[in-house]
Amino acid sequence: MTRVLSSWPALWVAFALVHGWIILQAWVFDGQILGDVNLYEWWVRNGMNAGSWPVFDYDWVYPLGALAPMWVPALFTESTHAYYWVWMGMVTAANACAVIVLGQARPRGRVAVWYWLAFLVALGPIWIGRLDGLLAPIILVALLVAAKRPALAMALATVGAWIKIAPGAVALALAATASSAKGFLRNVVLPGAAVCAVVIGVAFAGGAQDNVLDVFGEQGERQLQVEAVAATPFTVARLWDSSIQVEYDDVIYTYEVLGERADAVAQALDVALPIAAIGIALLMWWAARPRPDRVGDILLIGAAAELLALMVFNKVGSPQFIAWIGPPIAAAIALGTRSQGTRRTWFLPALGTVIVARLTMEIYPLQYPEFLGGWPLATSIGALRNALLVALLVGAIVRLVQVARSRMHTPKRVEGPHS
Repeated sequence: MTRVLSSWPALWVAFALVHGWIILQAWVFDGQILGDVNLYEWWVRNGMNAGSWPVFDYDWVYPLGALAPMWVPALFTESTHAYYWVWMGMVTAANACAVIVLGQARPRGRVAVWYWLAFLVALGPIWIGRLDGLLAPIILVALLVAAKRPALAMALATVGAWIKIAPGAVALALAATASSAKGFLRNVVLPGAAVCAVVIGVAFAGGAQDNVLDVFGEQGERQLQVEAVAATPFTVARLWDSSIQVEYDDVIYTYEVLGERADAVAQALDVALPIAAIGIALLMWWAARPRPDRVGDILLIGAAAELLALMVFNKVGSPQFIAWIGPPIAAAIALGTRSQGTRRTWFLPALGTVIVARLTMEIYPLQYPEFLGGWPLATSIGALRNALLVALLVGAIVRLVQVARSRMHTPKRVEGPHS
């Protein structure tokens, strides 16, 4: 049975069933899942028909690179219904490519495929109706190839970051674990700069030089989203405090917590997020310097920590963000050994991420009206999900500290994966 389950035919049957179910659920929930895809189409149709393009002609909530995947379906169809199908087909194809790379990883790539598919089923259809459905495969492949082809991993992470910021966490992790100044220049600076030069060159060619970095200003103006981890005290307090209000922002299409205290938390997170990201990167650097033999583990743990920090310290808490945390776990399962230490490091995070994904689906789309209305069960599910995200982040940081503290007890080796 184990041999059958680990065969490619079994994996592709499972892949087809999983994605068929997810696509079916996307149609069942319709606007809740595909509403953003409809917005993607509107942006590119407006550009193609009226000549008014995001970034080139006005500020946008996404980096310039996000236009590329939104534009592709519009090249093949003129109807919204067909645009949806092409979009979901494109995301499915990207994930199929990631599964091929994942399944070929040694020593346990095919076991990791089963985890990855289980994670996506638990998360439900939200990821296929968002840009994050494309980001997750990019993050996964970047982490899988990082040990042998760090320059390619950096290029992929940078491409992903120009679509949406999250893969930048992987780029930061790659930079922190570069084994030498020469490796840092060759495998981090040059591929990252090459991708950025292409994107910025396109921006200048199209006259978007004044708007290409405005995405950061757009994010800074956002308030505390109701699903965000830091909004948990407010959502829980709504059970007994009717003065705490949630309002729909019809400009950026999210529900936000109102009030001076919520605004203060949002402003604090603007500072806390970059501090946390830089702090984790420094911890990775400290752990990796004397332990080039452990750089692969440090990269995966650190990437998981960076991606979790992007959720825990983010004033935006969209459900599709959870798709970010599956890739480092899947890569760790694929590249890990059968040793007790590896199982101890990754078993609980793997279980925890699946639980987090399932709780997220319960919040959105299954019980979203109840969650917004402050119903006790939905509120409790949201609070538990957010508490688990914090626990996963703390666990990743603790593991990094353990690796860093063990550095004096292991002889230093000269060569590492990023040398």
